[in-house]
Amino acid sequence: MVPLPTTHRLNIMSYTFPIPANEIPDAPLIADVCVDQDQSNLSAVAWGAVFAGAATAASLWMILMILGAGLGLSSIPLWRNADITTGTVGVSAIAWLVFSTIVASGMGGYLAGRFRTRWLGVPRDEVWFRDTAHGFLAWSVSALVTATLLTTMIGSVVSNGIQADAAYAESMPGAEVTAIRANGGGTGDRLSYYIDTLYRTDTTDVPRSAPSAAASAEIARVFNNGLHQGSLPAADIRYLGATVAEQTGLSQDDAQIRVADTFGQLQSRLGELDVNERALAEQARKTAATATIWLFIALLSGAFLASLMAILGGRQRDA
Repeated sequence: MVPLPTTHRLNIMSYTFPIPANEIPDAPLIADVCVDQDQSNLSAVAWGAVFAGAATAASLWMILMILGAGLGLSSIPLWRNADITTGTVGVSAIAWLVFSTIVASGMGGYLAGRFRTRWLGVPRDEVWFRDTAHGFLAWSVSALVTATLLTTMIGSVVSNGIQADAAYAESMPGAEVTAIRANGGGTGDRLSYYIDTLYRTDTTDVPRSAPSAAASAEIARVFNNGLHQGSLPAADIRYLGATVAEQTGLSQDDAQIRVADTFGQLQSRLGELDVNERALAEQARKTAATATIWLFIALLSGAFLASLMAILGGRQRDA
């Protein structure tokens, strides 16, 4: 073998080793390469831990809310007896809602972080981020479940409230007039009271006969028309006055005064009911707005605490 010239050997050495030997990076270990390859094939989300945390959070929240409902129902007698105020009941309900949401979300996030699979070869910052994400995912799934339960519960409460309000409204004098407006002039038990007052008499000299169904329906239609117009026309007052005078023996003037007074009482009562309905509607709007804001605060606090507790669970898992 013929040796190369010295100049050629120097050129080959300078080309083959362009950087010093002490600056050449170390080759990765075979074990590290295997770990990286194994981790690349695994999902960063442990869905089993997420669903376990979500189920825990939803179940615990439901249990705490049932307990809160029982405590609230037991305090109704105290509220009726004025031992506690409505404001106290509202603040207690809001506080219990926030407490239940935070406790349930925190427990679900902790279990999601504690049950997740241990990651090998993952930087610490990435582990913290994944633990936070696991807690947030557990809260998200539990929030969807509780939202479904809330929708069912709220629908039931609203339905029961509508039925109770309808039953209460039927006991009010203005309910019959509302029914008259709906059916075009029919009569009912409550409106019949005002019609009967037109035919009352203090003497037994005049034979008293109850008005017929046709006469009562006619008076109801006349009153209904007056309520729409805001006042009873003079012609209707004279007409009804003549009918009342014939049945009761009153003079025409006294009968007209009775008709006008009875209609005025009915109109005044309806005005009071309208004011009460507007007040109740405004109160319901304020209550709904307050409840919505506090529900948002409770859910946001639950999401934060679930993420924080997931980090704690993850640290204890890796310790």
